[in-house]
Amino acid sequence: MSTEKESNSPRRSDTPNWKSALALVSLALSLLLWLNGLVSSLQRPSVGDDLSRRQLELSVLAQGNLSEPIRPLLSSGDPLQTLQESLQNAINDSEEEGRNPPPGLLLEQALLLQRTGDSSQAQTLLKQLSQEGGAQQAIATVLLNPEQHGRQSREQLLAELKGSTLVRQWSCEALLGAEACQGDQVARQASVQLLAVTLVPGLGLLGGIALLIRELWRRWRGKTPAAPPWLGPALSGIDTVLLVAGGFVVVGELITPLLVAPLLTRLLQDWPIEAVLKQGISVVVLYGALMTGPLLILRLLLKPLGPGPQGGWLQFRWSPLPLCFGQALKGFLMVLPLVSLVGWLQGQLFGDPGGSNPLLELVLNGHNIPALACFGITAIVLAPLFEETIFRGALLPVAARYWGSGWGIVVSAAVFAVAHSSLGEFPPLMVLGLGLGWLRWRSGRLGSCVLMHALWNSLTFANLVVLGW
Repeated sequence: MSTEKESNSPRRSDTPNWKSALALVSLALSLLLWLNGLVSSLQRPSVGDDLSRRQLELSVLAQGNLSEPIRPLLSSGDPLQTLQESLQNAINDSEEEGRNPPPGLLLEQALLLQRTGDSSQAQTLLKQLSQEGGAQQAIATVLLNPEQHGRQSREQLLAELKGSTLVRQWSCEALLGAEACQGDQVARQASVQLLAVTLVPGLGLLGGIALLIRELWRRWRGKTPAAPPWLGPALSGIDTVLLVAGGFVVVGELITPLLVAPLLTRLLQDWPIEAVLKQGISVVVLYGALMTGPLLILRLLLKPLGPGPQGGWLQFRWSPLPLCFGQALKGFLMVLPLVSLVGWLQGQLFGDPGGSNPLLELVLNGHNIPALACFGITAIVLAPLFEETIFRGALLPVAARYWGSGWGIVVSAAVFAVAHSSLGEFPPLMVLGLGLGWLRWRSGRLGSCVLMHALWNSLTFANLVVLGW
């Protein structure tokens, strides 16, 4: 990667003192907000354990439907025993932190113990669960006193039960009997889900490794074409700080939620819809609102610059679309093994530090199609378009003009990773940001970066939906 400084456009000078002061204040506030967000992220739960447990649950359900040649590829060892250990560890962690274990975990562990013949321990967990609220408590009460409840009431409890497929299936078998619960169909569905969350990413990893090797070979042989010259907005450093720190952070992440979130909550509180759908509507509306301020600031900064070069200042350059998509797919596949490697190394060295994006848990547990559509629009359409506009459309070309292509890509990737306010996700997001910056440099197109970002979020979103459904 070249570190040579490249010309972009003439710099704007004679910055007014008020603008410099505003940029300095915005930068100070942003650093405080980011630091607080990174530290606070360590207290947020991680969705990583939930994802691993959901995959174990699929392995347990699919065991009888998997042929011997592919069974070891999709699940290793005894998934039922591994699941029991995972559930017990999660329950112990909650108790050590002074929290009551989630009712869903207690019910799942009790059902598992019943199936493995440990009725005494299962009864203990069911008695503990019967003191809680919700559908899990009602099911525990029925399981403790089955003779006092008729079939109709049991079916009603199952209809109200939320949770993973495994919990619903085992609850059905415990309440109604195995013959009434379509076990073979559930096993086939679990097999398809398990294949989807293992085979597709696995093929992507293999394709990405092959493309990385090919790219390194071409560079070693000197057959890589030169990158196009940087074309981007002729903003000064002060302008860029105002956009990122003042617009993206202060206006977008601080002021907008303070103003919009309470109004949105009051508006939705009386709507006769499920809570998860209210969350979905809140997410998409709030994200759309927080985009507005930064994009308006960017428009105001670009307006005095005139029409810009061919393709505009931001260089989206969507046409031809197949070329954009091909570049995006190549970049996505090449960055996939690198992000996976960094994530694996982080887990080996530091464990799971927590701090997952709360949207991940909402998607994983959101069994509501309209709500999932809201989450999907936010993650796959709005977030890539907005974040790429700010970080690779505006920040990266300016940073490259000041510090050269190499350091410009590093700076934009670091700001992109920090802006997600998750210490645990910083290393993989940094690598993803480097890949997106590399694509912007090599392709000269912001549209390709938007599509690559959308592909990345689509894979994450699809895995969450498949594991959670």
